Amino acid sequence: MQGRRLGTRIGFVGLGSMGGPLAGRLLYGNRVFGTNRTRSKASALIDRGLIWRDTPREVAAAADVVFSLVADDGALAAITSGPDGILAGLQPGALYIDMSAVSPGASRALADRVRSAGATMVDAPVSGGVPAAETGSLAIMVGGTEAGYRAAEALLLRLGRTVSHVGGNGQGLLLDLALNISTAGRMVALREGVMLAARGIDSMVTARAMTEFGHGPAMAKSRPPVALDRALSRVKPGGYARREIARLGGGAARP
Repeated sequence: MQGRRLGTRIGFVGLGSMGGPLAGRLLYGNRVFGTNRTRSKASALIDRGLIWRDTPREVAAAADVVFSLVADDGALAAITSGPDGILAGLQPGALYIDMSAVSPGASRALADRVRSAGATMVDAPVSGGVPAAETGSLAIMVGGTEAGYRAAEALLLRLGRTVSHVGGNGQGLLLDLALNISTAGRMVALREGVMLAARGIDSMVTARAMTEFGHGPAMAKSRPPVALDRALSRVKPGGYARREIARLGGGAARP
Protein backbone atom coordinates (compact mmCIF):
# COMPACT_ATOMS: atom_id res chain seq x y z
CA MET A 1 0.00 0.00 0.00
CA GLN A 2 1.55 3.31 -1.09
CA GLY A 3 1.24 6.74 0.54
CA ARG A 4 -1.78 8.76 -0.55
CA ARG A 5 -1.16 11.81 -2.76
CA LEU A 6 -3.11 14.94 -3.62
CA GLY A 7 -6.17 14.13 -5.66
CA THR A 8 -7.38 11.42 -3.32
CA ARG A 9 -11.11 11.09 -2.80
CA ILE A 10 -11.56 11.55 0.95
CA GLY A 11 -14.52 10.87 3.19
CA PHE A 12 -14.97 12.46 6.61
CA VAL A 13 -17.63 11.35 9.10
CA GLY A 14 -18.04 13.60 12.14
CA LEU A 15 -17.72 17.30 11.35
CA GLY A 16 -17.91 18.74 14.86
CA SER A 17 -15.57 21.12 16.67
CA MET A 18 -12.53 18.95 15.91
CA GLY A 19 -13.59 17.08 12.78
CA GLY A 20 -14.77 20.19 10.96
CA PRO A 21 -11.39 21.99 11.00
CA LEU A 22 -9.58 18.78 10.04
CA ALA A 23 -11.89 18.12 7.11
CA GLY A 24 -11.38 21.73 6.06
CA ARG A 25 -7.61 21.25 5.94
CA LEU A 26 -8.08 18.30 3.58
CA LEU A 27 -10.19 20.19 1.04
CA TYR A 28 -7.26 21.65 -0.89
CA GLY A 29 -6.35 19.39 -3.79
CA ASN A 30 -8.85 16.66 -2.87
CA ARG A 31 -12.50 15.84 -3.33
CA VAL A 32 -13.89 15.57 0.19
CA PHE A 33 -17.22 13.88 0.93
CA GLY A 34 -18.65 14.35 4.39
CA THR A 35 -21.53 13.81 6.74
CA ASN A 36 -22.46 14.77 10.27
CA ARG A 37 -25.34 14.10 12.60
CA THR A 38 -26.29 17.80 12.31
CA ARG A 39 -25.93 19.11 8.76
CA SER A 40 -25.96 22.77 9.81
CA LYS A 41 -22.54 22.31 11.44
CA ALA A 42 -21.13 21.47 8.01
CA SER A 43 -22.61 24.44 6.15
CA ALA A 44 -19.36 26.44 6.10
CA LEU A 45 -17.47 23.42 4.76
CA ILE A 46 -20.11 22.83 2.09
CA ASP A 47 -19.69 26.45 1.01
CA ARG A 48 -15.94 25.76 0.65
CA GLY A 49 -16.47 22.70 -1.53
CA LEU A 50 -17.20 19.74 0.74
CA ILE A 51 -19.60 17.33 -0.97
CA TRP A 52 -22.39 16.41 1.43
CA ARG A 53 -23.64 12.83 1.75
CA ASP A 54 -26.58 11.81 3.90
CA THR A 55 -25.08 8.70 5.51
CA PRO A 56 -21.68 7.32 6.54
CA ARG A 57 -22.22 4.48 4.06
CA GLU A 58 -22.52 6.96 1.18
CA VAL A 59 -19.39 8.77 2.34
CA ALA A 60 -17.39 5.53 2.48
CA ALA A 61 -18.67 4.37 -0.92
CA ALA A 62 -17.42 7.58 -2.54
CA ALA A 63 -13.95 7.64 -0.98
CA ASP A 64 -10.52 6.03 -1.23
CA VAL A 65 -9.66 7.19 2.31
CA VAL A 66 -12.28 7.53 5.04
CA PHE A 67 -11.75 9.55 8.22
CA SER A 68 -13.99 9.55 11.27
CA LEU A 69 -13.93 11.53 14.48
CA VAL A 70 -16.65 10.99 17.05
CA ALA A 71 -16.96 11.17 20.82
CA ASP A 72 -16.96 7.62 22.17
CA ASP A 73 -17.41 3.88 21.59
CA GLY A 74 -21.17 4.17 21.19
CA ALA A 75 -20.91 6.91 18.59
CA LEU A 76 -18.26 4.93 16.71
CA ALA A 77 -20.52 1.87 16.61
CA ALA A 78 -23.39 4.03 15.36
CA ILE A 79 -21.45 5.41 12.38
CA THR A 80 -19.73 2.16 11.40
CA SER A 81 -22.41 -0.52 11.82
CA GLY A 82 -25.75 -1.25 10.18
CA PRO A 83 -27.02 -0.69 6.63
CA ASP A 84 -26.04 3.00 6.64
CA GLY A 85 -22.69 2.59 8.42
CA ILE A 86 -19.16 3.04 7.12
CA LEU A 87 -18.55 -0.71 6.89
CA ALA A 88 -21.50 -1.10 4.53
CA GLY A 89 -19.93 1.29 2.04
CA LEU A 90 -16.20 0.74 2.57
CA GLN A 91 -14.50 -0.36 -0.65
CA PRO A 92 -11.92 -3.19 -0.82
CA GLY A 93 -8.46 -1.64 -0.74
CA ALA A 94 -9.69 1.52 1.00
CA LEU A 95 -7.95 3.08 3.97
CA TYR A 96 -9.97 3.93 7.08
CA ILE A 97 -8.46 6.39 9.58
CA ASP A 98 -10.38 6.72 12.82
CA MET A 99 -9.32 9.69 14.95
CA SER A 100 -11.93 9.20 17.69
CA ALA A 101 -11.04 9.01 21.38
CA VAL A 102 -12.42 5.52 21.95
CA SER A 103 -11.30 2.45 23.85
CA PRO A 104 -8.40 0.45 22.36
CA GLY A 105 -10.49 -2.73 22.55
CA ALA A 106 -13.35 -1.25 20.52
CA SER A 107 -10.88 0.05 17.95
CA ARG A 108 -9.13 -3.31 17.58
CA ALA A 109 -12.46 -5.09 17.13
CA LEU A 110 -13.44 -2.61 14.43
CA ALA A 111 -10.05 -3.01 12.72
CA ASP A 112 -10.73 -6.76 12.47
CA ARG A 113 -14.06 -6.07 10.76
CA VAL A 114 -12.43 -3.59 8.38
CA ARG A 115 -9.77 -6.17 7.53
CA SER A 116 -12.48 -8.74 6.80
CA ALA A 117 -13.98 -6.27 4.34
CA GLY A 118 -10.67 -6.13 2.45
CA ALA A 119 -9.70 -2.66 3.69
CA THR A 120 -7.10 -1.30 6.12
CA MET A 121 -7.73 0.64 9.34
CA VAL A 122 -5.48 2.72 11.57
CA ASP A 123 -6.38 4.51 14.79
CA ALA A 124 -5.02 8.06 14.93
CA PRO A 125 -6.01 9.87 18.14
CA VAL A 126 -4.66 13.38 18.64
CA SER A 127 -3.12 15.48 21.35
CA GLY A 128 -4.18 19.12 21.19
CA GLY A 129 -7.46 21.00 21.11
CA VAL A 130 -9.51 22.91 18.56
CA PRO A 131 -6.90 25.67 18.00
CA ALA A 132 -4.31 23.00 17.13
CA ALA A 133 -6.81 21.33 14.78
CA GLU A 134 -7.39 24.65 13.03
CA THR A 135 -3.68 25.35 12.56
CA GLY A 136 -2.62 21.79 11.74
CA SER A 137 -0.36 21.57 14.79
CA LEU A 138 -1.78 18.47 16.48
CA ALA A 139 0.37 15.59 17.67
CA ILE A 140 -1.03 12.40 16.12
CA MET A 141 -0.38 8.88 17.41
CA VAL A 142 -1.01 6.09 14.91
CA GLY A 143 -1.81 2.47 15.65
CA GLY A 144 -1.92 -0.08 12.84
CA THR A 145 0.26 -1.93 10.38
CA GLU A 146 3.38 -0.31 8.95
CA ALA A 147 1.71 -0.32 5.53
CA GLY A 148 -1.39 1.37 6.94
CA TYR A 149 0.72 4.00 8.65
CA ARG A 150 2.68 4.74 5.49
CA ALA A 151 -0.53 5.06 3.49
CA ALA A 152 -1.99 7.50 6.03
CA GLU A 153 1.15 9.50 6.79
CA ALA A 154 1.01 12.12 4.03
CA LEU A 155 -2.57 13.09 4.79
CA LEU A 156 -2.03 13.08 8.54
CA LEU A 157 0.94 15.42 8.13
CA ARG A 158 -1.52 17.97 6.76
CA LEU A 159 -3.39 17.77 10.06
CA GLY A 160 -0.62 17.51 12.64
CA ARG A 161 2.80 18.86 13.48
CA THR A 162 4.03 15.38 14.38
CA VAL A 163 2.76 11.98 13.25
CA SER A 164 4.18 8.94 15.05
CA HIS A 165 3.64 5.23 14.45
CA VAL A 166 3.50 3.67 17.92
CA GLY A 167 2.46 0.06 17.23
CA GLY A 168 -0.39 -2.14 16.09
CA ASN A 169 -4.10 -1.42 16.03
CA GLY A 170 -5.25 0.15 19.29
CA GLN A 171 -1.76 1.19 20.39
CA GLY A 172 -2.22 4.80 19.32
CA LEU A 173 -5.24 4.95 21.61
CA LEU A 174 -3.33 3.27 24.43
CA LEU A 175 -0.63 5.95 24.25
CA ASP A 176 -3.31 8.64 24.09
CA LEU A 177 -4.77 7.27 27.34
CA ALA A 178 -1.37 7.30 29.02
CA LEU A 179 -0.79 10.92 28.02
CA ASN A 180 -4.25 11.99 29.18
CA ILE A 181 -3.84 10.37 32.60
CA SER A 182 -0.45 12.07 32.97
CA THR A 183 -2.05 15.41 32.11
CA ALA A 184 -4.81 14.79 34.65
CA GLY A 185 -2.23 14.36 37.40
CA ARG A 186 -0.56 17.65 36.49
CA MET A 187 -3.92 19.42 36.37
CA VAL A 188 -4.64 18.23 39.93
CA ALA A 189 -1.28 19.65 41.01
CA LEU A 190 -2.11 22.95 39.28
CA ARG A 191 -5.41 23.06 41.12
CA GLU A 192 -3.78 22.51 44.50
CA GLY A 193 -1.23 25.26 43.86
CA VAL A 194 -3.87 27.74 42.74
CA MET A 195 -6.08 26.95 45.75
CA LEU A 196 -3.15 27.52 48.10
CA ALA A 197 -2.32 30.91 46.59
CA ALA A 198 -6.00 31.92 46.50
CA ARG A 199 -5.70 33.02 50.13
CA GLY A 200 -4.37 36.31 48.82
CA ILE A 201 -3.71 36.14 45.05
CA ASP A 202 -6.12 36.17 42.12
CA SER A 203 -6.46 32.64 40.74
CA MET A 204 -5.78 33.65 37.13
CA VAL A 205 -2.63 35.52 38.14
CA THR A 206 -1.39 32.39 39.92
CA ALA A 207 -2.25 30.09 37.00
CA ARG A 208 -0.49 32.32 34.48
CA ALA A 209 2.58 32.60 36.67
CA MET A 210 2.76 28.82 37.14
CA THR A 211 2.56 28.20 33.40
CA GLU A 212 4.95 31.00 32.44
CA PHE A 213 7.55 29.65 34.84
CA GLY A 214 7.26 26.27 33.10
CA HIS A 215 5.63 24.29 35.91
CA GLY A 216 2.17 23.84 34.41
CA PRO A 217 0.80 21.20 32.01
CA ALA A 218 0.68 21.86 28.28
CA MET A 219 -3.07 22.52 28.39
CA ALA A 220 -2.51 25.36 30.86
CA LYS A 221 0.21 26.85 28.65
CA SER A 222 -1.93 26.90 25.50
CA ARG A 223 -5.34 27.67 27.02
CA PRO A 224 -4.97 29.13 30.55
CA PRO A 225 -8.65 30.17 31.09
CA VAL A 226 -9.95 26.76 29.99
CA ALA A 227 -7.32 24.93 32.03
CA LEU A 228 -8.03 26.99 35.13
CA ASP A 229 -11.76 26.39 34.81
CA ARG A 230 -11.16 22.65 34.61
CA ALA A 231 -8.64 22.66 37.43
CA LEU A 232 -11.02 24.52 39.76
CA SER A 233 -14.17 22.66 38.72
CA ARG A 234 -16.19 20.54 41.08
CA VAL A 235 -14.95 17.33 39.50
CA LYS A 236 -13.17 15.34 42.19
CA PRO A 237 -9.39 14.97 41.76
CA GLY A 238 -8.76 11.73 39.93
CA GLY A 239 -12.15 11.72 38.22
CA TYR A 240 -10.63 12.40 34.82
CA ALA A 241 -8.15 9.59 35.32
CA ARG A 242 -10.98 7.23 36.28
CA ARG A 243 -12.80 8.08 33.07
CA GLU A 244 -9.68 7.36 31.04
CA ILE A 245 -9.15 4.04 32.84
CA ALA A 246 -12.77 3.14 32.10
CA ARG A 247 -12.08 3.95 28.46
CA LEU A 248 -9.13 1.56 28.58
CA GLY A 249 -11.52 -1.21 29.56
CA GLY A 250 -14.17 -0.07 27.13
CA GLY A 251 -16.73 0.36 29.89
CA ALA A 252 -18.59 3.20 31.49
CA ALA A 253 -16.82 5.41 33.99
CA ARG A 254 -17.86 5.04 37.59
CA PRO A 255 -18.89 8.18 39.49
